[in-house]
Amino acid sequence: MSIRTKLLLYFAGMLLFGLLLIAGWAYYELFIENRAAELEAGLATQGNTLLEEIGEVFLFAVLPALILTTLGGWFLLSRAVAPITALSRAAERVDLRHLGERLPELGTGDELDRLTKVFNSMLARLDESFNRVREFTLHASHELKTPLAVMRGEIETALRENHATPEQRHLLGGHLDEIERLTKIVDGLTLLARADAGQFALDLRPVRLDELVRECREDLLVLAADAEISVELPVCEAVTLTGDRHRLRQLLLILGDNALKYNVPKGRVTLTLARQEQSLELTFANTGPGIEGDNPGRVFDRFYRGRNANRESQDGCGLGLSIAESIVRAHGGTIAVESVPGHVTRFIVRLPAAPPPGSAG
Repeated sequence: MSIRTKLLLYFAGMLLFGLLLIAGWAYYELFIENRAAELEAGLATQGNTLLEEIGEVFLFAVLPALILTTLGGWFLLSRAVAPITALSRAAERVDLRHLGERLPELGTGDELDRLTKVFNSMLARLDESFNRVREFTLHASHELKTPLAVMRGEIETALRENHATPEQRHLLGGHLDEIERLTKIVDGLTLLARADAGQFALDLRPVRLDELVRECREDLLVLAADAEISVELPVCEAVTLTGDRHRLRQLLLILGDNALKYNVPKGRVTLTLARQEQSLELTFANTGPGIEGDNPGRVFDRFYRGRNANRESQDGCGLGLSIAESIVRAHGGTIAVESVPGHVTRFIVRLPAAPPPGSAG
């Protein structure tokens, strides 16, 4: 039965109920009681009695019938649209990382049930398509590693030979830099494809995160020396969590390098590490141009390059923050960004104090 037919039957039933209630009450008041009044009081009081009875019919029949019809219609309409609300909430939970989820089918055979089946079929096709893309990315990145390694080895061999001219050395050095850049892109795509496929393996062990943060600050001080950028660590509480030390260090270096790249000369980078109630909060804040636009969260999109990141002086391929987000999620945490253009940009990482569930080494 279609939703249109259901609604039509619901309202028709409520209207019929209201009309029957009014008709029954009117018949009782205007005929049965009116006849009794005529017999007792005579025809002289018939007119006044009729007006009184009409008033009683309106007060005790018409008005309650209208109220009941309105409330009943609202209740039935709510019942009719309840599946739409449930489907909307279920659809909101579906995103790129949960394409395997399906909307609950009602089994009623109406338009909503057919729409649910069509939507589930579309999700299945999307899931299959994205799985093929992930598989292609994994295979392509794996196949690209070998020729890149061969070219890098040949160029390094050529640079070690004495008969190369300065012009040739400069040219070969440029090629080597581009090969290194391509290698980083391939490694990043491999890591992200594995994370999408749920193959992000972690070597979980107790890690002193405060020690990693202090080491990261020391590295950033060296990198920031030329631009005279200060690197501050006002808060660094001693905290331990279960995680992959290598990946956590990679996360810190990505965020630290990003804070230095998109800063201003003689600017400032501030790191903090503090324990919350049931989580650890790590922040990287820098003084710089900030992130323009209404959606700063787009910086986590792959290959996204903001307006401030398109300058030739800034190296990168737009995968670093995507990798950082994957590392945080693999550890059961969250990462967010807050930016006030021209003042400060702050990346906030929250990691669970307890070991992340379902992780394997």
